[in-house]
Amino acid sequence: MSDPIKVLIVDDQQLVRDGIKALLEIKEDFLIIATAANGQEAIDILQHNPADIVLMDIRMPGMGGIEATREIRKKDSKIRIIMLTTFNNDDYIIKAIQAGANGYLLKDIPKDDLAEAIRLAYRGVSQFSSDTIGMLVEHNLLRDAEAAAEPVEELSLLNEKEYEILCMIAEGFSNREIAKELFFTEGTVKNYVSKILNTLHLRDRVQAAIYAVQNNLARKN
Repeated sequence: MSDPIKVLIVDDQQLVRDGIKALLEIKEDFLIIATAANGQEAIDILQHNPADIVLMDIRMPGMGGIEATREIRKKDSKIRIIMLTTFNNDDYIIKAIQAGANGYLLKDIPKDDLAEAIRLAYRGVSQFSSDTIGMLVEHNLLRDAEAAAEPVEELSLLNEKEYEILCMIAEGFSNREIAKELFFTEGTVKNYVSKILNTLHLRDRVQAAIYAVQNNLARKN
């Protein structure tokens, strides 16, 4: 078994910290190194306890999540930081990405999806709630996040048609639109999409679009 993913949970509400900790501790591939009530506590903890993933709230007393993200990034660019918040606010999202966050999720995310999001972030796939994607594309912010860990190796596993469909997903095509353009049935496209997601270990079409944009994929002429 590989080493567990080391996670630091940062939130000013103890109930939230304890709830996330309890959720992740039952998963064999996670190790909660500590919890913190604000950004400064998180920075202090990371000086002596390295983490792979930081789950970071936005608004906290003392040092908030955006400032803490900026400071952590200065010290260690390898840590993956996911903002986990109740605020679906464009200004917060933009500032978080500019500070170096690798994702932005809302606290109403299903528990299994949160665990999978952490695993994907650990692999290098940035995480965003589905209703923020349009805004991120509009502001060209997806390209500011780090690219997937080993995109070349993973992409080599896709055949030419799968690669093309992945690019079309990133361009906003629906399965029906892809089927029409490629002269496939919609069922065939669904099978292609499922195989792409499985090959790249992605959760859904949103993650596939993020992956493609981050790695500057474009259809070949």
